[in-house]
Amino acid sequence: MAKTAAHIRYRTSNGAIVPGVTTFLNILNKPALVPWANKLGLQGIDSSKYVDDKAAIGTLAHYMILCHLEGEEPDISDYSSKQIDQAETCLIKFWDWEKNHTLQTILSEQPLISEMHGFGGTVDWYGLVDDVATLIDFKTGSGIYPEMVYQLSCYDHLLMDNGHYVHSSQIVRVGRNENEGFETRIYTSLSDAWELSLHCLVIYNLQKKMKGS
Repeated sequence: MAKTAAHIRYRTSNGAIVPGVTTFLNILNKPALVPWANKLGLQGIDSSKYVDDKAAIGTLAHYMILCHLEGEEPDISDYSSKQIDQAETCLIKFWDWEKNHTLQTILSEQPLISEMHGFGGTVDWYGLVDDVATLIDFKTGSGIYPEMVYQLSCYDHLLMDNGHYVHSSQIVRVGRNENEGFETRIYTSLSDAWELSLHCLVIYNLQKKMKGS
């Protein structure tokens, strides 16, 4: 299990490079980020350093949860004691949720390609939750935002395009401290999110084509 998020270059079976989910969804504007960064600035906080630290905690928590599910010992040597403490808070919250369920891993941190739609992505976790075929995307932080649901819809289709039936698609959000809490959202329909994601993919490819012309 990789302890850092590596950049993956996704290729189709004929060798063509295709965009990853987070890459083509990045064409969407995120209006909440500007006032958030301004608020940090008024408090004398460097938003870039703040984001880097939060991202490190999220990456470590994500890694520790997946190591736990895979039965592996995580290597936490590259992180500060503060980052480790907050990531462990996430892991403990996940353990509390897991106690009420049975989980059987089929795929974990698995890069997949959709030959049909021409994109790639790495699925956090797919397996059986209480004997139900389930996709889980793990998130850390204080909330679940629309772009997370768009990502989930893409991972759902990546699995289905590769022959994996998905009955339940879930976002499991694990807060980095007690104030950020814990929640699980189960989506019975991702059709609108998927349609929006497909439009983003089309726009991304067109923009790339026009830049190259």
